[in-house]
Amino acid sequence: MKILVVDDDPNVCEIARLYLEKQNAEVVTMGNGTEALEYFRQAGADFVILDLMLPGMDGLAVCREIRKESTVPIIMLTAKAGEYDRILGLDLGADDYVTKPFSPSELVSRVNSLLRRIEFDKNRHGGEEFEFPGLRIDVASRAVYVNGEAVKISPKEFDLLCLLAREAGRVFSRERILTAVWGYDRYVNYRPVHVHIKWLREKLHRNHGYTYLHTVHKVGYKFEVRPGNS
Repeated sequence: MKILVVDDDPNVCEIARLYLEKQNAEVVTMGNGTEALEYFRQAGADFVILDLMLPGMDGLAVCREIRKESTVPIIMLTAKAGEYDRILGLDLGADDYVTKPFSPSELVSRVNSLLRRIEFDKNRHGGEEFEFPGLRIDVASRAVYVNGEAVKISPKEFDLLCLLAREAGRVFSRERILTAVWGYDRYVNYRPVHVHIKWLREKLHRNHGYTYLHTVHKVGYKFEVRPGNS
């Protein structure tokens, strides 16, 4: 596995490299957001750890650009403890965040935890597929197809879609979604749910004969196949 670590503090990069290499990962470190995005586009990576404050292009902008073209897992590093900055990172497609200062062991634990969740979902539902009019979800490969064409969605978008599709017709509260998909045990902000539903709708409903994700007023969301733009 190749992990791209982007932070303008050389000490953070070096410590992250040392600890992640102990997990048998290949680690590439960079200190500039613009250069890191160029590297990612040319050479790719299996996992990205991204500081919020970077020269060239800040971490939020880099995260946004990566999400336009890749579903690679992303962890944001932030020295800002404010809720707004953490939520904004998740809104832009990050899968998790770590607040500075942090212990290297915590960072490794977050990386492993995210990878385990992805792998566990693959193994638990190995071979599982969902077929709906115009939509196919292949759980083993974490792939989504609309009208036979592959659609790129992030790990969190995929987990959210599968949660709802597995029990089509059931209404999921925002609290239930935050617990199941993000692992939150307290609910201070529902924006990640709203934003990821919005992104999924844009990808699954656009120029398409069916809609799937629907709001249940004051309760939450449900998966239900409906014709047209209803």
